[in-house]
Amino acid sequence: MGSLQEEELVQMVQDFIESEPSSPIVPSNHLQSSNHLAQLSTLQEILRCRTDTERKVLEIVLKHIRSKRDVQKSSGLKKWLAMRLKMNGFNASLCQTCWVTSSGCPAGDYEYFDIVMENENGETVRLIVDIDFKSQFELARPSPTYKELTDALPSIFIGSEEKLREIISVVCSAAKQSFREAGLHVPPWRTTTYMHSKWLSPTPKVNGGFGKVNGEPKPRGGALGFSKWTPPMVKPKTQNRELGGGGSALSSQFSNMGINCC
Repeated sequence: MGSLQEEELVQMVQDFIESEPSSPIVPSNHLQSSNHLAQLSTLQEILRCRTDTERKVLEIVLKHIRSKRDVQKSSGLKKWLAMRLKMNGFNASLCQTCWVTSSGCPAGDYEYFDIVMENENGETVRLIVDIDFKSQFELARPSPTYKELTDALPSIFIGSEEKLREIISVVCSAAKQSFREAGLHVPPWRTTTYMHSKWLSPTPKVNGGFGKVNGEPKPRGGALGFSKWTPPMVKPKTQNRELGGGGSALSSQFSNMGINCC
């Protein structure tokens, strides 16, 4: 992170700390309870809607994680898990998102992985896989209603971008309400924009499996970032003595050898 971005982040945090809390807007107990129940019901309905493809991937991910209980949820585990999924025949890739400070959203980076595969209808789908999902929404001092909402979140998320957007919308809305009830501003690292940046940044750095062209997955050979090597094409050079060509055929082949580096 550059010094300018660091200064912007420090200033953003300082402004957040020094800003006077707005007057809390506390609804009636009945309305508050009604809003919370509606949010909880919506979240549970989103989480219940799981496709056969998502169930299949979840079962395999759980099987691999249980065999690696001694390893923390670090980048090493994610790389190992992506490799195991590749061995199972999945097009799995480790993804690293990185974004700069903009419009009140502090700079940051995040790591997850995804799988591109065909669903039960034969359609190509991209599934986002995060093995540390719930903790991304937790707060240090949550309200009881917000804690109940985050407790409903799975530790391991496997689903489409659309499902993830719906979850972020519900949970971030509840987080905003939780802070307002306490008379506090929502910190920039718990806003909808910041949470979107973690998983849905338009220019993720993708290691392995596939790259992105115009936002669409582009297949690419190799595991964990290594593209498949193809031998160079050797084209014999036709000698032209009028132009002074008198080298051997072997030297001509080497001089015209092209190597495609990806």
